[in-house]
Amino acid sequence: MTSLSEANDDVIRAVEQTGDQISRVKEAIGRLVFGQEQVIERVLITILAGGHGLLVGVPGLAKTRLVHTTGIVLGLFDRRIQFTPDLMPGDIVGSEVLEEGENGRRSFRFIQGPVFCQLLMADEINRASPRTQSALLQAMQERHVTVAGHRHELPRPFHVLATQNPLEQEGTYPLPEAQLDRFLMQIDVNYPDMEAERRMLLETTGDVEATATAVMRDDDVEAAQRLVRRMPVGESVVDAILQLVRSARPEETDNEEVRDTVAWGPGPRASQALMLAVRARALMDGRYAPSVDDVVELADPILRHRMALSFAARAEGTTVSGVIDRLCTPFR
Repeated sequence: MTSLSEANDDVIRAVEQTGDQISRVKEAIGRLVFGQEQVIERVLITILAGGHGLLVGVPGLAKTRLVHTTGIVLGLFDRRIQFTPDLMPGDIVGSEVLEEGENGRRSFRFIQGPVFCQLLMADEINRASPRTQSALLQAMQERHVTVAGHRHELPRPFHVLATQNPLEQEGTYPLPEAQLDRFLMQIDVNYPDMEAERRMLLETTGDVEATATAVMRDDDVEAAQRLVRRMPVGESVVDAILQLVRSARPEETDNEEVRDTVAWGPGPRASQALMLAVRARALMDGRYAPSVDDVVELADPILRHRMALSFAARAEGTTVSGVIDRLCTPFR
């Protein structure tokens, strides 16, 4: 029978080994995606935590390149779907076709859709109709799809990295709150700084361009995800997560600003997301347990899309990020 100390030693050794792997993963992605260190880190945290990410940014910031490169470096089979208003659920999950065999008998055969992959890029997800969005929602939440009453399991691991363009809103269908809550993290993709953009100009417009190579395999990714769930979490971190998430709910908080400005706050899934994400961030840094600083660092990308402000608060220029930042003040 394994003792507690032996189990802790196993976790420590696994953290050291996996942390080194992830450092090489970050470096490999950074050689092809320039000036987006924080974005790369948060995408990897999302995958290590076993969740899905929503990338928000204007066109031309290498979101597609980031997802494809991440898939190659992590050894995951990736696919991309361009979402459009006429996209149907069958175009994502697949459909059954009627075939006639050599003996003349007819039968249905299921043809898998592009969702049958390990890393799916849902490009401009808010351009699809609510019906199509709901088909992807089932896949994200349950890791399987149902077609004609038959259940089809998706590959493991399975992650969705969806993109939204914040500028062009004509012909879009805003994601419902239930689907937004399925995304572990909202990741803002901003413009690179001048030095990063200079490097991008020089390295992507020549006759030779760098290519990605695998650093991990899908088995390694699953092992890292299991390790994240085994990492210990101190009581101070658990208390910080609970206090922060509950203080963002207008029905449960004594914070006057939240009661006056927040229409609805984050649910329990936000607490779960924070718990997994802070562990994943600690693992990326080679630490054996997360700290309260990890909670503060990840509060905004995890809570922002799970909260909404009242109309009056928006009219006065209040932002969700500003509210979250002030809620984090006691933990700094």
